[in-house]
Amino acid sequence: MRESTTQALLAAAIAGERACLARLLSLIERQPQVEADVRQALASHAAQAVVIGVTGPPGAGKSTLISALLSLSTASFGKTAVLAVDPSSPFSGGALLGDRVRMQNQGLGDAVFIRSMASKGENGGLARTTATAIQVLDACGWPLILLETLGIGQVELDVMDLATVVTVVLNPGWGDTFQANKAGLTEAGDIFVINKADKPGAEQTRADLQDSLSLLQSTVPIDIFETVAVTKKGLEALWLGIEAYLKTASEIGLIVKKLASRRQRLLLRTIQRDIEARLQAYWASDRGSAQVQRVLAGDGTLEALQADLFTQLRPQPLDESSS
Repeated sequence: MRESTTQALLAAAIAGERACLARLLSLIERQPQVEADVRQALASHAAQAVVIGVTGPPGAGKSTLISALLSLSTASFGKTAVLAVDPSSPFSGGALLGDRVRMQNQGLGDAVFIRSMASKGENGGLARTTATAIQVLDACGWPLILLETLGIGQVELDVMDLATVVTVVLNPGWGDTFQANKAGLTEAGDIFVINKADKPGAEQTRADLQDSLSLLQSTVPIDIFETVAVTKKGLEALWLGIEAYLKTASEIGLIVKKLASRRQRLLLRTIQRDIEARLQAYWASDRGSAQVQRVLAGDGTLEALQADLFTQLRPQPLDESSS
């Protein structure tokens, strides 16, 4: 796609064309050059949107909880966008489960925009282009973004770099495996939710969670809420808790720091992906393949391979005679 076409699509999305926004997000996922063009176009845009990350183990009810919160979030922010990361199809590469199918916009119409994103093998619970998608939604005037992570367990920590507030959703009985999990998700959370709290084990899960959280240091007090998302029990208390966290975090300057962290994360991931692409290109090239085969055959050293690789990764000087 030509850059001019991308710019026209972005302009239409910013003007409020939902179909253009959806198409642009699809192109960002599929075409790295489109993502690069969009990032460049939005480089001067200051991040403003509140991002509520919703993470937790599979089956915790994250999608149901988000769906149930939409009426409350839109009442507070006017409108809400949802980014839900799903496993990737091994055939198409697209989102396998499709959280848009499991979520409902509660009859809120244009006040809600729900988008599934394919994880494409990423290990941190988010899709490769999640940061750029957030940047686009922010620029398009969505003041609140609910970000649902894949749900892969204790290593799902990328959400910390992108979210204004991280909400960890657990179920009763999660305490049975608490020691194995607390070093991951519990350290990522700002707010904790015991969903399906009408099930046996909710009180023990709360006790285990409180015990673990008491060992952590936090600039904003960490609260635990109990909900039954399917009946919306406890949802208002949870939303008030989220709003209270945002207010306190804003007053002490934590929101500003998190917005800066989001931009830093975007820059870092962009550089990482560029290096990975150039590394793969070197690996697939005749030169790189020959160097690898030499090392494997014992005719070269790993240090020599690294030196040659870094030479190829180094930007080449411009040819002054052609300028």
